[in-house]
Amino acid sequence: MSKYSWGDSMRVAVLTSGGKDSTYSAWWATLQGWDVVAMITVGVSGGDSMMFQIPNTAIAGMHAASMGVPWLPVITQGEEDLEVLDLERAIAGKVSTTGSFHEMWPKSFEIPEEMAIHDGVLDVDGIVTGALRSDYQKTRIERMCERLGIRSFSPLWHKDPLNHMSSLIEHGFEVIITSVSCEGLEEKWLGTKLDIVSLKELERLATENRFNLDGEGGEFETLVIDAPHFSKRILVKGRSSWNGSRGEWKAETSALDA
Repeated sequence: MSKYSWGDSMRVAVLTSGGKDSTYSAWWATLQGWDVVAMITVGVSGGDSMMFQIPNTAIAGMHAASMGVPWLPVITQGEEDLEVLDLERAIAGKVSTTGSFHEMWPKSFEIPEEMAIHDGVLDVDGIVTGALRSDYQKTRIERMCERLGIRSFSPLWHKDPLNHMSSLIEHGFEVIITSVSCEGLEEKWLGTKLDIVSLKELERLATENRFNLDGEGGEFETLVIDAPHFSKRILVKGRSSWNGSRGEWKAETSALDA
């Protein structure tokens, strides 16, 4: 592992789920002039995780391909005491990523010719995350980075929710809401794109129903299909499922635009 040294030559990897926060943080890293050498995605094979987003995370592989950087997929069962250790072992090159890729990648997704899978030790100075306000998540990533001798960066930490959501729209991020699980958000929100109109309505509902406007409490989850640091937009089609109080929009096909 490289020792941390500040400057334009900083080598970082971005821990990403393909959602709005980690994608924004990846863009932030490029704006620093840093060398983003890999995108890391943890796929949860179990039913739940305290750390990582579960649905649609393979989209992050499309992000990496569109950015022209290798993707490091990591599989974990989602057990609280082991999921960060699984991530740490993958960064340290102690597991093969080939099996993780085949387990995470949907058969209906195209494999872009630009895609490269990272294998072996990930030689970086730091890890960039999209953490907003979860001390649980941020602390565990920081401790992992300390053990690896690298730095942890969370550029969105405690950023004002409305400013963050507005900034996504302002800078051209194309964001889709992929799950809802709180009072005030109905089935119609599944597959909805974030824009000025939908954000205004989301802000009203968040105030009325007292949920987090940025979804930090798990009220909703997202995926990003275009961003200012992508070379190609991601084409995606999906289907919604609803159980009466919560629902999910699942990507069924995906490819990079020509």
